[in-house]
Amino acid sequence: MNIAEGKTIRTIAVASGKGGVGKTNITANLAIGLSKLDKKVLVFDADLGLSNIDVILNLITKYNIKHLFKGEKKLRDLIVEGPMGIKVLPASSGIQELTALDEFQRLRLIEEFESYGDDMDYLLIDTSAGISANVAFFCMAAQEIIIVTSAEPTAMTDAYALIKVLFTKYQEKKFKVLVNSAKNAKEATDVYRRLSTAAERFLSISLDYLGYVPYDNSVQKAVRQQKAFIEIYPDSEAAKSIMHLAEKISNENNSNVKGTLQFFLGGLLKARC
Repeated sequence: MNIAEGKTIRTIAVASGKGGVGKTNITANLAIGLSKLDKKVLVFDADLGLSNIDVILNLITKYNIKHLFKGEKKLRDLIVEGPMGIKVLPASSGIQELTALDEFQRLRLIEEFESYGDDMDYLLIDTSAGISANVAFFCMAAQEIIIVTSAEPTAMTDAYALIKVLFTKYQEKKFKVLVNSAKNAKEATDVYRRLSTAAERFLSISLDYLGYVPYDNSVQKAVRQQKAFIEIYPDSEAAKSIMHLAEKISNENNSNVKGTLQFFLGGLLKARC
């Protein structure tokens, strides 16, 4: 049975207004955390012109999204297996024309997802940083949006800018905020409050606080080894935080989430950026 036919899939876009806040690393480790909870996870590297997930996890990728759009390969041909059984749909690297999908490419993507038959519980979409057309496209297609930021003023400013664009241009009102590399819980909640206050005051929307991942030397050690920190440093504070976030997401009451992958496909079709 195709995954679009009645299977409850949670599609989550992970985005950030600014590069360098650890968004891709968070996505990769969160996927592994969900897998540790016996969830089947597919990570879609939606930074289509600058592949990153495969680099972080040191995955060997023979094919990528470029081969799909050229009609040379099917979706299932591209997917590679990562740590803890997660699956990864890799992007391409250095292909500028993929930084903004055209209508043909969107339809091709929809067709391939519709025919993809493997089972999954979560589709995590790692968007590119910033407020490009592709970022808005995938955020609007997903059921949920996680905004990753840090305590740096530029990171908060750019996170707010992304939220503002998605709200004012696409009427998106629901965002979850995840603070990365925070010194402690207080710093993380302060970052959230500042973003939330601005969103309430100027956009009249409320942001949800998902949680935080503390600054941890194990994170950079893992990056240098091209491994997930949750895999090689499972007792680190960062890994414990990711597992807590995975459990929180897994335990959420998602009765208000539109259930099947067909919603994601419909979002892909309707998104106009």
